[in-house]
Amino acid sequence: VANLAEVMRPVLGVEPGTVALQFASFSFDAAVLDVAVTLGGGGTLAIASSEERTEPGALVEMIRRAGVQVASVVPSLLGVLDPADVPGVRNWVLGAERLSADLAARWRARARVWNTYGPTEATVISTATLLPEGIGSEDAAPAIGGPIGNTRVFVLDEFLRPVPPGVTGELYVTGAGLARGYNNRPDLTAERFVACPFADGGRMYRSGDLARWTADGSLEFAGRADEQVKIRGFRVELGEVESVLASHPEVRQAVVTVQEDKRLVAYVVPEVDAARVREHAAGLLPEYMVPSVIMPLAVLPLTVNGKVDRKALPVPETTAHSAGRAPVSAAEETLCALFAEVLGLAEVGVEDSFFELGG
Repeated sequence: VANLAEVMRPVLGVEPGTVALQFASFSFDAAVLDVAVTLGGGGTLAIASSEERTEPGALVEMIRRAGVQVASVVPSLLGVLDPADVPGVRNWVLGAERLSADLAARWRARARVWNTYGPTEATVISTATLLPEGIGSEDAAPAIGGPIGNTRVFVLDEFLRPVPPGVTGELYVTGAGLARGYNNRPDLTAERFVACPFADGGRMYRSGDLARWTADGSLEFAGRADEQVKIRGFRVELGEVESVLASHPEVRQAVVTVQEDKRLVAYVVPEVDAARVREHAAGLLPEYMVPSVIMPLAVLPLTVNGKVDRKALPVPETTAHSAGRAPVSAAEETLCALFAEVLGLAEVGVEDSFFELGG
């Protein structure tokens, strides 16, 4: 914690008189960042109430009233705020979720935006980067930067060998922020805190996150190893699909889930034309990675910590579906009935695509 405070305090410009937002609840590890960095630097914490965490208008009013200059939040929260409403915040620290280029571009135009990465097991933040001023909404998703002071990160293959730039591997972290292990869980500790082959007697944390090095030495986040799903025999990384959807000029946020029937379902904000978003995705992704259903929403449901509440996302309805003509022969009736039964739909037309319906 002392290392975190010492490294991040000058980065965020925290000093006596600085007011920082305490948005994260104290059960969330991001609260450690706010408390240690701000109070360690002689600053003041403006603590958001439960109402202010759930009502964007109330939060904006509190930020203005308290004179907040530094704020550490998750990208989902920025998705429901307007940069013009909080001009006094000069530093935004983002983490815990994938950041889209569109969201980064909107906020970087008015303030400094830091994209960070770090598991709780390595004391909140392991890597960080200040996003460039010229970032555009159609650029690639922002990198998560490089290791902070007294921290080392490795991108390794399944045999703990470093992978070359551009190749995706699992992210490992070591250094001053590394925890000793899990309290009273020696089995889990042995599984996740492993011997570091690059330092005598050292240990490193196996994060379960995927990443790759860029040619200039930055890290790109590539999703969770356990979020890879199988769709019709193909491995699909949900984060990659989300990045492509978010690159559509009308989409501010995108979340992709897998339904029990193995359909990819995407939720996009704001309420844009789903057909145009699907066409955009189909032009950039293989067919099996294009979501079967795209549901436009006014806002994404959030947890008290500002993260997307995936459990609260609406379930797409399985309604009658007949984009083409009705069956006229016994063979067509049999096939359409089979399609409908397998897909959980009341009706399927002869000209409907089995795969577009989620098959």
